[in-house]
Amino acid sequence: MTNYIINNNLFRLLRSGVFNDEEPLEPMSAFKWKRLLQIADVHNVTDYVRIGLQHHKDDPNINIAHPVFDEVLNSANLSAGNNLPELPVFDEQPKMMNFFLNFRLKRIIKEENNNPDSTPETMQLLYMIIHNMNQTLNRGISLKGIVDLGRFLRSEGDRVNFISLETSLNKLGMRKMASLQGSILTTFFHFDRDEIPYMLKEDAAAQKLTQRSLTHTAADTAENWHFRMRTNGMVENNSKVFRRNLRRSIRYMRYNPFETTSNFLNNFAKSLSEIEE
Repeated sequence: MTNYIINNNLFRLLRSGVFNDEEPLEPMSAFKWKRLLQIADVHNVTDYVRIGLQHHKDDPNINIAHPVFDEVLNSANLSAGNNLPELPVFDEQPKMMNFFLNFRLKRIIKEENNNPDSTPETMQLLYMIIHNMNQTLNRGISLKGIVDLGRFLRSEGDRVNFISLETSLNKLGMRKMASLQGSILTTFFHFDRDEIPYMLKEDAAAQKLTQRSLTHTAADTAENWHFRMRTNGMVENNSKVFRRNLRRSIRYMRYNPFETTSNFLNNFAKSLSEIEE
């Protein structure tokens, strides 16, 4: 129940700060507000939460003067007032872990560069969806990635060639993963279905997967080693992290089985290679 209330208020603040949706907040203790701000920090959405808090400064369910908000509201790194941060620009092509899918991606980029009907916004949206997939497979659902995706669709969506985008997503086996990202926007950010033309259908698992990421991402980032060398020369395996990453891979296997498997094996091999000699 505690996580439910915290997550509800987090999404209310994000919807307010990013999309100007105004809803009253639920009253929470200082401890719960601190937890909410910690989750926002892990997911890199503190800028958006700050704007949402300012929008709710007169909300009777929140004491905006409480010291728990001081660091967020007075951060020197957030000096742009209520202006949203710039959207990320992906100048370099993303990389897929599966060799054959990465080869397809390179071919898609080459073909789109020679396609007179292609637009820069189409490729930026494709890159953003791939970036979000990479984040999901390695850390769980990225709130910032989803929020930025929503911002891009609303600000640049009219310049996207969605027919070309759908063709590319199909070639990369990413239609289900892209639909999951779209379903998070419809479920938590009140997007209309027609704002996401490439989405197959709303994914019933979107809510559960997102809520789980909010609960567990902080723990997932606490330890990032899989293997290390003990002082006696024996190799020690961080079985907890290994099992967590394996479960995550299994969880997202149905969305893109080839890329999910390749991503897990690549991380496994990377961990082995980083053992101190």
